[in-house]
Amino acid sequence: MILLLASKSETRRRMLEAAAVEFEIADPDLDEETAKQGLLEAGFEPRDLAEMLAELKAKSAAAGAGALVLGADQTLETSDGVLFSKPASRAEAREQLLMLAGTTHYLHSAAVIVRDGQRIWGCSESVALRMRKFGEAFLDDYLDREYAHVRWSVGGYRIEGPGVQLFEQIDGSHFAILGLPLLPLLAFLREQGVLRS
Repeated sequence: MILLLASKSETRRRMLEAAAVEFEIADPDLDEETAKQGLLEAGFEPRDLAEMLAELKAKSAAAGAGALVLGADQTLETSDGVLFSKPASRAEAREQLLMLAGTTHYLHSAAVIVRDGQRIWGCSESVALRMRKFGEAFLDDYLDREYAHVRWSVGGYRIEGPGVQLFEQIDGSHFAILGLPLLPLLAFLREQGVLRS
């Protein structure tokens, strides 16, 4: 059975490869910002928003009959319910990181699998991340080294890189931070016969 990954994320690709999951790439054909805005106007909360965007991505990818199409998405919300988007510039990334410093935020990571246009599986995991208070000189040095790598990241950090220095406490799955609820996904792929059980 063919597994197609409907994601442009290099991190998600590396995660599946590291887990020895065979897959092919199927780029999603979705205007993500328009879809996100429509879902927000419809009243979706951040965790549900991530799952619906994952589903829309999976459904938008071209796939042959019977193929499993995996879509994924993440959303970030602050403890007072503010939803963050991917920063549009280094200055915006800096501003967002200063807003998150000394607070706890929540990263919601969702994955959905679609077959023949129908959702057959979905999962969301949430992680609570407490960012430490840090100085602006530290932040500027961090962005000098990392911005090129994190400019597509909703939080402006790579937990698997120097971004880990931004945090003092993390509660939840490391895989979810990277962009997939990986263990539930692997369990489903075993049920479907994609992976050996």
